Amino acid sequence: MQFGYDFGFMIIATPLVPIPVLYRTKEVGFLAINYLIITRRRNLWRRENASESGGELLAFSGFSGANPGNTSPLACTLLSVGQAFSGTQNVSSLQKDEAWRVNVRIQGCDLDHGYLCGTMEALNVPMADTPVVTFWEGEIVDTKNYMFFTGKWEASPEDDIRHWTKFPSFSPLVNQVEADGGKSLDLSNYPYIFMRWKEQYFVNVGTDCGLTIAGFYYVCFSCNDGSINGFYYDPNSSPFQKLELKSANEGRSGFSFSSYELQ
Repeated sequence: MQFGYDFGFMIIATPLVPIPVLYRTKEVGFLAINYLIITRRRNLWRRENASESGGELLAFSGFSGANPGNTSPLACTLLSVGQAFSGTQNVSSLQKDEAWRVNVRIQGCDLDHGYLCGTMEALNVPMADTPVVTFWEGEIVDTKNYMFFTGKWEASPEDDIRHWTKFPSFSPLVNQVEADGGKSLDLSNYPYIFMRWKEQYFVNVGTDCGLTIAGFYYVCFSCNDGSINGFYYDPNSSPFQKLELKSANEGRSGFSFSSYELQ
């Protein structure tokens, strides 16, 4: 028997930039992403207001004041709502070589708060009868909202350095990051944007699909050509699974999502 599920997006009306809320229709229940995005927007509002009083934001970000002024990454049209990317993720192990085709679409982006979110679709996944879609949230390393050191998700500073140094574009920054975590860096005009992407939920399959989203991606985005390189980190998975994506914008808006038929 086949069941048709419709997916869509709605916008929460708040003073901040619109961030999509993913929901299911046909009485299958709201995804927890709904609560997640609302909570996220509330936290951003709190931080935005705290910055006016000079309290909570400084403590949250670890920003020392050594890098004053605007530290938001270079504005880039290739990193905006609706942009699509396609490529592969190498998931090879010692036993076999394997790569999945991957499509990514950005559904929300707020550079001022170092935040973005989107969907990731993995195709030709073993043991999956349908492409596996996940919803992810991203932290933009801007030395204001987020730093190069992760401080969570079982990633140590040593893990961070090992992964960031996989990107050639990180080489000019490594000494400063090792010295103070990169707090004194001004990345506002740097032609690359460093991020962490953390998958939050499976969208169209259950947790028994054979995949895990326990880890996260170290990501480097090129403002020049819109290419994305990343490395997946999960202590319980094969190390340094490489993500390689190219811009594949089809001219579609960001607030949309494909329909899926589940077996």
